[in-house]
Amino acid sequence: MASRASLTRSAALASLAMALFLGVLKGWAVWQTSSTAMLGSLADTGLDFVASFATLVGVWIAARPADETHRFGHGKAEALAAMAQVMLIVLSGGAIAYRAVQHLADGGQTQAAGEGIAVSAVAIAATLTLLAWQRHVIRQTGSIAIRTDNLHYKSDLLLNLAVIAALVFDQHLGFTGADPLFGLAIAGWLLWGAWRASADAVEQLMDHEWPEDKRLRLIEVAARQPGISRLHDLRTRTSGDRDFAQLHVDLPPAMSVAEAHAITEQLERSLHEEFPDLELLIHIDPEGHVDEPGNPLVETDQFARLEDNS
Repeated sequence: MASRASLTRSAALASLAMALFLGVLKGWAVWQTSSTAMLGSLADTGLDFVASFATLVGVWIAARPADETHRFGHGKAEALAAMAQVMLIVLSGGAIAYRAVQHLADGGQTQAAGEGIAVSAVAIAATLTLLAWQRHVIRQTGSIAIRTDNLHYKSDLLLNLAVIAALVFDQHLGFTGADPLFGLAIAGWLLWGAWRASADAVEQLMDHEWPEDKRLRLIEVAARQPGISRLHDLRTRTSGDRDFAQLHVDLPPAMSVAEAHAITEQLERSLHEEFPDLELLIHIDPEGHVDEPGNPLVETDQFARLEDNS
């Protein structure tokens, strides 16, 4: 846990420092070039700074252990940070589109293409370095906040390439309207990226079930446990770096409490070997007991699904 927290914080701090560096660089380039595409890139970098700060706060809170007021931990802070980034990306895309339309109506002329191209090239090199570190952190931690941060920095690569293309078309190929048109394309890309980035965060906030293959792995482990005749009312979710599962198992009604406890303890150990960060709650039912008659979400025998998928 400590390692995960330090990794996610390092990625968030690196993102914050990168946004500050690129913001200063691109601000100078906008002043030199009057480019809408460059202005769009600067606006995105400014929002990157705010989003990176939100990411840092999110991963910092998410790393805190469970307490008396948050017994399930603070993992959803990462999803909230991701949603804050999504909203900022939407604002950025809308503002860039508005400015691009204005610039197109004014003729779309740019200046000093060389400075803009040089700044964009430096930004691309710096962003590639950040993305490499973020990918390492994502592989190690699975952080949704860093994953969303990584997504909009990937869009920065396209932003900077688009700026270079717009300035080349405008200054060297004589296509005056290229800059605002590229600005509109950038805005569209940002809005599409925001839509995609919101999906994982919304799933965590809505307590979406695990992917089917992951649920089946849990059922397979439980099916290997002697003494359990049925598993039902399986509920799963993920919050930050923690997985949660609760389930009902059927045991013989004549079994002693000690015997039933030993079986569920062994089941817990087996599931924790397969899912090390799992928070698990097991409820015991006597064989033949029905909790909610007619409710397939509760009463469906999960072991039968293994046969359906075999």
